Amino acid sequence: MSEVKVKKQANTQSVFKLFLKNVKKDKLAMFGVVVLIFFIGVAIFSEALAPHGPRDRHYTEEGTIKRLEAPSLSHPFGTTDVGRDIFSQVILGTKTALTVGLLAALLVTIVGSVVGIISGYYGGVVDTVIMRVVDFFYAIPFIPFVIVLAAVLKPSIWNIILAVSLLSWRTVARLVRSQVLSIAKRPFIKAGRVAGAGDIRLMFKYILPNVVPLIMLEMAFMVNWAIAAEASIAFLGFGDPNVPSWGQILHIVFTTGNSRVAWWWVTAPGMAIVLLLLSIFFVARALEEVVDPRLRGR
Repeated sequence: MSEVKVKKQANTQSVFKLFLKNVKKDKLAMFGVVVLIFFIGVAIFSEALAPHGPRDRHYTEEGTIKRLEAPSLSHPFGTTDVGRDIFSQVILGTKTALTVGLLAALLVTIVGSVVGIISGYYGGVVDTVIMRVVDFFYAIPFIPFVIVLAAVLKPSIWNIILAVSLLSWRTVARLVRSQVLSIAKRPFIKAGRVAGAGDIRLMFKYILPNVVPLIMLEMAFMVNWAIAAEASIAFLGFGDPNVPSWGQILHIVFTTGNSRVAWWWVTAPGMAIVLLLLSIFFVARALEEVVDPRLRGR
């Protein structure tokens, strides 16, 4: 039994080393890590990096509003139709995107992992009931659900996190369950049960470490999904009006009809969304090779 524990601990510790090895040999993964670290740094220090407030209006020396000014040294990403600095809005929107992505993904993976472990470990009636609940949540369409939630509650960043969390845990639960169904039948689980270990101890001390790589992979993809979902919701006009976000910037430029006139107004937040999602995808792809050994020989 002790030899099995030592082997499990060694395997868990080697996951991070294998991930770093994949990053070093994969240029896209290295690009993803660098870009992701850059965005995280911008999000952490966004208040200090943003030269202006998201709603500050800027005027020329003659006293007129700087409407739809192209990128310049004073406004690197140009200005909006009411003279607001797009560069500051994009920087502050980085914090919103990562906050929603990380918090929603964390909630999703915790709930989904717990549900998946319980369902796969007990099996039988418990598994059947839980999977029918999962099927029910799969039947709920995401965008209409968010619209109803925004109508019942006021639009806010926390309601977006709630909406993403309520509907996204189902995928994590299914994947973790399928993994646990196999792990629960392995000899070291049976040995732990014979040694007197309870269900909680078996699930979270012996089974959980074996599904951590899968959970981390799904969390990475859920961060991507949550960021894209927040941008989509804000673009449709159901985001938090008091919090700057990339989707909100795109919503305003399209609703005001300036998307063709002011290309910089669309390009800056659009490129930010694309780069952040790509960076997380490339990192997740390197992590996927840790989870699936068949991919290591590509």
